[in-house]
Amino acid sequence: MKKLFDRSGIASLLFMGAISVFLVLAIDFYLVNSAFSVNEDVAGSYTPGTYTASEDGFEGPVEVTVEIGDQGGIKDLTIVGANETPDVGGAAIPLLKKAILEKQSADVDAVTGATFTSEAVKLAAAEALAQAGGEEVSTGPKAPEGDLFIPGTYTESAKGFGGDVTVTLEVTEDAIESVTIEGGDETENIGSFAVEMLDDRIMEAQSPKVDALSGATVTSNAILGAAKKAMKDAGADINAFPDKKEEAVAEKKNEELNTDIVIIGAGGAGMTAAINAKQAGKDVILLEKMPYAGGNTTKATGGMNAAETHYQAEQGIDDSVEQFVEDTMEGGHNINDRDLVETMAENSAEGIDWLDSIGAPLPKVSFSGGATNARIHAPEDGSGVGAYLVTSMLKKVNELGIDVMYNTKATELITKDGTVTGVKAESRDTNYTINAKAVILATGGFGNNEDMIVQYREDLKGTVTTSAPGITGDGIVMAEEVGADLVDIEQIQLHPTVEQKTSMLITESVRGDGAILVNQDGKRFTDELLTRDVVSAAELEQPGSYAYIIFDQRLREGLKATEKYISTGITVEGETIEDLAEKIDVDPKTLAETLNNWNKYVADKNDPDFGRTTGMEKDLSQAPYYAIKIAPGIHHTMGGVHIDTSAEVLGKDGNKIPGLFAAGEVVGGVHGGNRIGGNAVADIVVFGKIASDSAVEWCDQN
Repeated sequence: MKKLFDRSGIASLLFMGAISVFLVLAIDFYLVNSAFSVNEDVAGSYTPGTYTASEDGFEGPVEVTVEIGDQGGIKDLTIVGANETPDVGGAAIPLLKKAILEKQSADVDAVTGATFTSEAVKLAAAEALAQAGGEEVSTGPKAPEGDLFIPGTYTESAKGFGGDVTVTLEVTEDAIESVTIEGGDETENIGSFAVEMLDDRIMEAQSPKVDALSGATVTSNAILGAAKKAMKDAGADINAFPDKKEEAVAEKKNEELNTDIVIIGAGGAGMTAAINAKQAGKDVILLEKMPYAGGNTTKATGGMNAAETHYQAEQGIDDSVEQFVEDTMEGGHNINDRDLVETMAENSAEGIDWLDSIGAPLPKVSFSGGATNARIHAPEDGSGVGAYLVTSMLKKVNELGIDVMYNTKATELITKDGTVTGVKAESRDTNYTINAKAVILATGGFGNNEDMIVQYREDLKGTVTTSAPGITGDGIVMAEEVGADLVDIEQIQLHPTVEQKTSMLITESVRGDGAILVNQDGKRFTDELLTRDVVSAAELEQPGSYAYIIFDQRLREGLKATEKYISTGITVEGETIEDLAEKIDVDPKTLAETLNNWNKYVADKNDPDFGRTTGMEKDLSQAPYYAIKIAPGIHHTMGGVHIDTSAEVLGKDGNKIPGLFAAGEVVGGVHGGNRIGGNAVADIVVFGKIASDSAVEWCDQN
């Protein structure tokens, strides 16, 4: 098996992500609490002794016991929240304890994603300290006996993924009359779905004790936490409300459906195929196991590679299909299927035109890593291409009346005499048999299935992934079960710019628009726009196996995607480059020299250090300056189902499996040993449309 990195490099990378694994798997409340004792008698104004208070957490009571030392300071703190979610509220508890002990105060910042648990800990600690200070402790309003609420309108906020989310409840004595949720800064087509959906869940359950939206846990927990706070403001006893979370149905009903084409997976490839097939007059069912559409397409940030487009012509950019092919082959270490690469490149301009036709133009053209020419097409305002395309495609799907079955997981391909004739699927309460003339697999790769990753690449065990929650390799497994061949299955890509705590991908467009990478010494160490595997390997060789991506105000203003990084708090800002250097613990003189040299290289259009030739149109000279700490993370699984240029799935014998087609990350062979930035969107649009055209033709002939 070929490995892109040695074990020592991967081990260093895994260390960067170890804190998340530790928090999920190694929390023991009592051991954790003893670990952060001050172990000395600090000065303070409280009365020595032990004081205990309790507040409602996210899943139950959270109890805080404060030990005041002989000199009046907080000597120790014990926090018990046995019912809090281990990887969310439970993970926040040791961090909150450490913060309270260090600050000697309950007035500390909430832990992102665990707002309600944080507030419960802070309130309970404040109550305990109030007791220690001889103050009377307020327990808040209480509804009259026999009532659930004090009638009125109550609004509370909590920290979501992208910013504050606000929940407004209108209540009578015995019911929630309305729920309004606002969260405009949450990630589009991920957190935004939680904002749109959870009001109905809360209203239906008449309780905030409902399931978080899968894949949008941080936003969901913030919303549900804010709803609980609003209910407490209304005098409610949260513990008296029953848990309304969904339970498995004891006996599911059976249902049989019939259609022309069933498409598995409502990501970019699946929606492209569905729209195209519906426009061709076919009946379509689109299956999606998640409660929302998008898949890994939502995670795409850069743009779509395409050659000889009308946008390139209009902007005077000289490019060719042939160069697109050669760049892709070289980037993929020449193990790609050249026929598939040529098909993608030859149809890429038509793909751009097709996106124009459905209201999703990509007019902003720039460079991406591994591309000889400016080829990556993005939204005009520089926003992330994935959320933009998902929004546009969803709008078209709804406009065409395409039947999308959410929360419905495909489990098996139905075959008859070697021909695929449908799909078996299941929802919470129903087992479906869906008969179809053609089936299109668009389920994505397996980047969020660690067992499957380790099966093919043991050295990547525990590595942070940027993949969406539903990207677990289901389509690959189902295809194998009906005899499909797999290609390049061990080829798994690391993306060089992943923020490790949030797994947030920093779009290649940041580097394409002129950003640089520096190590902890404040020095550049590579051409930032080489292929992803090369840049990732270079990062792993740096002190600590991480780097910082550095950009300025000019780049921020020209690339809307950067606003998400700033609003989520992963970006460090400095009024000068020296100020920024101090904040990231880099030598100011060295970083300033690195930046001055870079700006000179841009002016001279010559990088004597690393030979960078692209993304040098503008320098980094407009303060303030920004830095994001990044390291490699799993981003794309290049291997998958074997298809031909008509997107028909091939069996292990090399013959076509009749009635079965595939497109997108579920497919192998297009990207070889390394995917070039911008080629994933080209892949889903081009082959999504080809798979649909082939399926339509198959339907017409059978």
